Amino acid sequence: MTTTGTTLVIGATGTTGSRTAAQLTAAGHRVKAASRQATPVAGAEPVPFDWYDRATHAAALDGVDRVYLIPPLGDTDPAATMLPFLQQARTTGVCRAVLLSSSAIPQGGPAVGMVHQVLPDLFEQWAVLRPSWFMQNFTGTHAHARSIRDEGTIWTATEGGRVGFIDAEDIAAVAARALTDEQAPNTDLILTGPEALSHDDIAAIITEVSGRTVVDRRLPYEQMRDRLTTQVPVEFAAMLAGMDRAIAEGAEDRVTGTVQRLTGRPPRTFQALLEGRPLLG
Repeated sequence: MTTTGTTLVIGATGTTGSRTAAQLTAAGHRVKAASRQATPVAGAEPVPFDWYDRATHAAALDGVDRVYLIPPLGDTDPAATMLPFLQQARTTGVCRAVLLSSSAIPQGGPAVGMVHQVLPDLFEQWAVLRPSWFMQNFTGTHAHARSIRDEGTIWTATEGGRVGFIDAEDIAAVAARALTDEQAPNTDLILTGPEALSHDDIAAIITEVSGRTVVDRRLPYEQMRDRLTTQVPVEFAAMLAGMDRAIAEGAEDRVTGTVQRLTGRPPRTFQALLEGRPLLG
């Protein structure tokens, strides 16, 4: 891995951004940790950054030659906000960009798929990370984690569809390599954990590890969409419910060897993630 350059980590207090910043600084790389409040991040230089406030962009990019991109959350058209920033980044000397996307969104697809499409035209060194769904959705502040703690229930429209759930630490490990290896991947990378699990499987593992019964309640697409509209904008809720429907149809039933290939170690299992940590409070 290289030791030169400074990486701007956007969303440096978030699920993958915080872990990416931590792994970069632990390896001795210089990091500017971008968040709305310029929250201190150990070993990094905190900088204020807001996708929707262009006045914060120039200072965040100052002295940076690579950037980890977390799209604005809940935005169904992130390209409108991100592309002007990316053009500015190229002009100011950024040579490598690593974008967090999703296994469910192909190049040229909806939302961040449009940013994926243009990224290779803007930067000679690039990567698009397309992880499957996060294991941390069941342990943090995500709606699934809250309903598990409050109700002992996971609500989905995924039926029996399986997903290669991935640990955010493994996503960050790939991000760190993609940002700092001498040769950038220059491709998109589908990232999964080591096994494909249904939400029934997830509920069973949580039950086994925590000792508290957790069940998966299956909803039709329309009810899942309506449930989500109480938490996120209507268009975004429809997109998320549609992703559940795609899972039910088998779209995420796969595992890849990408984490092992890029990091030299296997991805963590969901059971290993849960063991030894408080879950249900």
